[in-house]
Amino acid sequence: MSNTTLTSAATSPLRYARVLTIAGSDSGGGAGIQADLKTFAALGCYGMSAITALTAQNTLGVQGIHAIPAEFLKAQIQSVVEDIGVDAVKIGMLHAPAIVDVVAWAIDHYQLRNVVFDPVMVATSGDRLIASETVQVLVRELFPRALLITPNLDEAALLLGHDITNADALDAAANDLLAQGARAVLLKGGHLPGDEVVDLLAQPGSASQRLASARIASRNVHGTGCTLSSAIAAHLALGHDLAQAVVLARRFILGAIEHGAAVTTGHGHGPLNHGFAPLAMQVRS
Repeated sequence: MSNTTLTSAATSPLRYARVLTIAGSDSGGGAGIQADLKTFAALGCYGMSAITALTAQNTLGVQGIHAIPAEFLKAQIQSVVEDIGVDAVKIGMLHAPAIVDVVAWAIDHYQLRNVVFDPVMVATSGDRLIASETVQVLVRELFPRALLITPNLDEAALLLGHDITNADALDAAANDLLAQGARAVLLKGGHLPGDEVVDLLAQPGSASQRLASARIASRNVHGTGCTLSSAIAAHLALGHDLAQAVVLARRFILGAIEHGAAVTTGHGHGPLNHGFAPLAMQVRS
């Protein structure tokens, strides 16, 4: 090996695309930290985690939540960011104002970029996962700091104070979320009835983008929101712009739903098939 090659290798080491998830743990493995890490791995990224809460959870629902102290969440984030580094961040369940404050501090202190915030408030089973007093703190502290927020219709209803009952209302709801301080919104319309699922990507100063796909009949939809936001973060870490990352992430989640639809896991809403087409770990300089 020449001296030039050695110098180049020393100054530009190879590394993986690195994605950090800051979210709650799902003991059933279908959502939360577990779904995030499966998604990162399936898309060829190196995943790291900072756990905000432990849940006793399965395909039937959430049986209990154990909060992680804010100072220990901070320690987890410091450990991975200061040693390994981060190319993108997915934020999920943040149950208390002190937890939100730590995450906001970390984004500013480490100048974290490509932050995707999935405002997890309601589980697929209908269980409420967040204290009501935390909602306004989330809006104030994280909407301006995140590159993208990805609420579903139940979460958007909590944020806006009214239900969204049809696809024609998506544009107005997304604009209202932008008015609350969000930099970009992917409003997920999967809870609306019909044979087509319509999501809306809205960014200030540009036309909204409607992303439609045929609805896949499946009982196994636990963790879809976690998986989608994690897939967006992974594609951002791999170098795609926001619109491309959203399109590619939707493609991944549709495949994961389709390939997991016929499988029985537990007695309720089962998980997606995150490993239906895994990619090799991506290496970059």
